[in-house]
Parts: sequence; C-alpha cells; structure tokens
Amino acid sequence: MRFANPEYLYLLLLLPALMLLFFYSNYRRRKNLESYGDIQLLKALLPSKATMRARISFWLQFVAVALTALLLARPQFGSNKETVTTRGVEVVVALDISNSMLADDIKPNRLEKAKRLISRIMNKSKENKVALVVFAGDAFVQLPITDDFISAGMFLESIDPSLIEFQGTDIGAAIDLAAKSFTPNEKIGKAIVLITDGENHEGGAEEAAMRAAEKGMNVFVLGIGTDKGGRIPVGGKEEYMRDADGYQVLSKLNEEMARGIAEAGKGTYIRVDNSNNALDIIDNELEKLQQDEVKTAVYTKYKEQFMVIALMLLFVLLAETITGVVFDSISRLKSGKVK
Repeated sequence: MRFANPEYLYLLLLLPALMLLFFYSNYRRRKNLESYGDIQLLKALLPSKATMRARISFWLQFVAVALTALLLARPQFGSNKETVTTRGVEVVVALDISNSMLADDIKPNRLEKAKRLISRIMNKSKENKVALVVFAGDAFVQLPITDDFISAGMFLESIDPSLIEFQGTDIGAAIDLAAKSFTPNEKIGKAIVLITDGENHEGGAEEAAMRAAEKGMNVFVLGIGTDKGGRIPVGGKEEYMRDADGYQVLSKLNEEMARGIAEAGKGTYIRVDNSNNALDIIDNELEKLQQDEVKTAVYTKYKEQFMVIALMLLFVLLAETITGVVFDSISRLKSGKVK
C-alpha cells in the first residue's frame, strides 16, 4: 500500500489534540457543575441525552477528520503490469576520463561539459537504450546497456578521473569494449558515441572503429576542447600540471585524429565547444539510425482506493447528521412540543 500525497497524513496529528481538547472540555464542565452544588444532584437534574449526544457527535467528527486525512493522501494498493512499446536505438557512450579532460578551456571543464551533454542526450531520447564505458589508459563498462535512465544518471554523476589509475587515452580499447556492450538484436541501430580530447592517443583507434563499422555500428566522435588549449588543474584550484621545465601544460584537442576515427567508423565528427550545438547534431544523427521496437515492463500504475474512503466519510457525516436529528426529535417529544 502507498499514498500518492503522503504529506496530508500529517493531518492525523490533529487527532490527539482533538481528544485532549474533548477530555479537557469535559473536565472543565464537571468542575463548573461542582461549583454550583452537589454533582450527583445536578446530574439527576440535567438531561443525560445531551451528554450522550455530545459524545457520539465528537467521536463521529473524530472519525471524519481521520478519514478526510486519508482521503486527501490518496491511498493506493495493487498495481497493473503495463508493457510500453517504444521505438529507439542502442547507444554506448565511451567517455574519456583521462586527466586532460579536466582542462579548463571548456567551461566548467571538459569532463563536466561532457557529462552534462550525455545527460541531455539521455533525457532527450528516452526511447533509446544506453550504456556507459569510461576509459583512460584502460577501459571498463561503468553501466551495462539499459533503459533505466535514473540509474544511468546516478552512474554518470559518479564519474571522475580517479576511477582509472592507469592514465593515457587508449581509444582503441574503449571502442572495442563499447562494441561488445550492445544487445544481440540485429534489427536495431547501434551507435558508439566517443567523447574525447584525443590527448595521449595510444594508437589503434581507427582500426577499432573500422571493426565496429563492419559489425553494423556507427562510431560518432565528439571532440571536446579548443585549438588554444587549456590548463590541467592538479591539487588545489591554483595548481596546474607542469612539464619538466616548469611550464604549465596546455592540453589541446586533437581534431585531426577525432575526424579520422569518425570517418573510419562510418559516423560523424562533432566539435563540442561552450555552446549547445553538439547536442542537436548528435540527436539528429541518432534519429537517422534504424529503430526497432523496445518493450519495457513497468509497474507504476497503482489502483486508487480513495472511493472506498470517500464512501466511509459520507456514511460518517450522514450518521452525524441523523444523530443530531434523532436527539432533537427526542428532546421535542419529551418537552411536549411535538403532538
């Protein structure tokens, strides 16, 4: 069982306060009667029906408040299994997380820009399936292929260069691993989206892209960085990587290499800068790929139960009204006003 609007359950905190108020009111009433004389004599003179009516009315109102809180909270239990059929492609993102991806020529830095770009790609194309491969001097699967974009977003946020101790940029190994990360479905378009600055290139990347293309996979390369280059921070904010002579190292985008990989992989090279143009371009390229039906089972359609609570509340309110009418009628009969 669950509640769609659980915040309204805080209204149930009124119930103890109502009970205390009711008992305190009865206590004060008794004390006031005692001040007039003998309590037993006064009880005999006062109509007992008035006391009974007050008690019944209070408890009916008490139950009505509780039911109102439950009604507003929208109780739900039981769920229907749904199968949602969508059409999409499979995308394996291979993300460079070498230290050079921390360069500051792309704001806030290359890696953070790449992560935001990946997040937007996933949010814009929720019909697709996605996997995450991270690489530097080595490569590993950060997230197997899935359509669970909530989990994908969590894995994406945790990515930083410390995940891989061995530095470098072994793009070939990343592409080979990405090519193994797809499902066996041959009817669906498969895309490897490689995001890198190309620094410290290990070689063998174009050959790996060709092998992927031969298997029907398109390799798109998103080159991130500028021709001017950027500094690579180390340690504190004011410390930057330096060479053997003490000069600050400037990391520059290897655009020629990136274009060559995209061409070998029968994909497209896209330059990532401080604008959002790359998102629109890669989204359009993925739309061109062959799409196939992807069936996803979800269990989020819960059965609403508020109608049962509403009927119970209506019954209580009617009972409270009828109680008042009955006691009023009895009082008039006893007083001789009804003939």
